[in-house]
Amino acid sequence: MSFSTIVTISLGAILTNNFIFSQFLGCCPFLGCSNKTDTATGMGLAVIFVMGLASAICWVVDHYVLIPLGLGFLETLAFILVIAALVQFVEMFLKKSVPSLYSALGIYLPLITTNCAVLGVVLLNVQNDYNFIESVVYGVTGGVGFLLAIVLFASVREKVEFSDYPECFDGFAICLVSAALVALAFMGFSGMSIPV
Repeated sequence: MSFSTIVTISLGAILTNNFIFSQFLGCCPFLGCSNKTDTATGMGLAVIFVMGLASAICWVVDHYVLIPLGLGFLETLAFILVIAALVQFVEMFLKKSVPSLYSALGIYLPLITTNCAVLGVVLLNVQNDYNFIESVVYGVTGGVGFLLAIVLFASVREKVEFSDYPECFDGFAICLVSAALVALAFMGFSGMSIPV
């Protein structure tokens, strides 16, 4: 494993294969918690923590429990259980340590349990056959990509709130149009393919 591999995995997870804008995973908390920048930052940090820890723990469970026992078919179920336990830990920690963030995140904090981006990162670690370090790097930088996406979009939504746009786009419609435009901008990181 080389430094260039780690950089490639990191930049891919943050920009090129961003879970929100390129793979369209984790859109529920993305759209629900992006009203304010500070709430979006809190959700992004919680997702970084859960993705990084889930990547590490699920790699260990997969390589030292499931595969040696021939239970590889239970990967998804085991990963869901690990993620659910981690989210409960994060929820208890935030409730005790940062009650304002806990109440601001509301129902979206338990939704990290069902956030397909968190499950997606651990399943992609298995699919890409990453080692432990690569899995943790992919998990953490995938969370950083989620944080980047949600904070950027929260700042866009704060600006759009005071903008003048057609009345037919009032409410959630302008939110979806804004998300589509930001996603289109992120597609530029994947480069252009010109058929010959």
